[in-house]
Amino acid sequence: MNCSDVWILAEQENGRVLRISHELVTRGIALSKKRGCKLCAMIFGHDINGADLQALIDMGADKVVAVEAPELANFLVEPYSACMLNLLDKFKPEIILGGATSTGRTLLPYVAMTAYTGLTADCTGLDIEDGTNNLLQTRPAIGGNIMATIRTPDFRPQMSTVRPRSTKPADVIRKGREGEIIRIKPEQKLLGSRIKRTGFIPDEEKQSLHDAEIVVVVGRGIKKAENITLARELADALGGALAATRDVVDRGWLSYPHQVGLSGKTISPRLYVGVGVSGSIQHLAGMQTAETIIAINNDPEAQIFKVADFGIVGDLFEVVPALIREIKEEKKF
Repeated sequence: MNCSDVWILAEQENGRVLRISHELVTRGIALSKKRGCKLCAMIFGHDINGADLQALIDMGADKVVAVEAPELANFLVEPYSACMLNLLDKFKPEIILGGATSTGRTLLPYVAMTAYTGLTADCTGLDIEDGTNNLLQTRPAIGGNIMATIRTPDFRPQMSTVRPRSTKPADVIRKGREGEIIRIKPEQKLLGSRIKRTGFIPDEEKQSLHDAEIVVVVGRGIKKAENITLARELADALGGALAATRDVVDRGWLSYPHQVGLSGKTISPRLYVGVGVSGSIQHLAGMQTAETIIAINNDPEAQIFKVADFGIVGDLFEVVPALIREIKEEKKF
């Protein structure tokens, strides 16, 4: 099969293109430049906002293909996969990137299996191999203890998912940038589904880690559940959200929605403060794109210090109360 171009799976909700699409443009630009090919986007929905489609072009996509029908307004795996496989047959992409969202994690494995090709999930790094043009797909393996780089040399397209918030959304290159926007009305035979959407119950979780500008993350160094109050007080003083490593959640000190890392949420706040966080590979995969990282740990060899912008080596039970006092004092002025 003669395949070409890097494609991303853009996503929409109520006709508006979602942030994960812009993050995938960032990933796609890097790969398409190294591969020397076009960056294209596919998106499925109904009555998708035209300005949002043009924004993908403005950010760097060369082609956007929108497949639209009332049956595609909300995600259902069978019509989405049928329409996606139809695009694969028509455009023959070499690489497809999707988000590790509920949509991406459902749709891409289904399509990969049907198309008889490979898929690497939850990639933290993507690159093009010199000489072969194979996609190098790096992700944690063996419980996060090693980083494995996976190739799909014999089958196309090469498919990968990446964690939301693991990279920054693409910036606008130029408003009104030239590119091709194709709107397709699929054949009715592609829209059948044995599953029907009967309703939607929104997540009432108060803690919105994905959108928090400031996040205080507590690790095993906090020692016991009663001491979580100290980290919570720091988060409140900073006006931020409280989060945790897997160790803390596994011990039942905080609930799973607070978990940051490979098996939890990926965050990219303006400020990350790690309190007693060691910095395992699993955790770093979920926070290393934070703009500013501050680490507090009494072990100078802790892995977290390798990614931290500012590190405080000391007893968190002395450092954190001092920080809280200073922050509260500063707020008086």
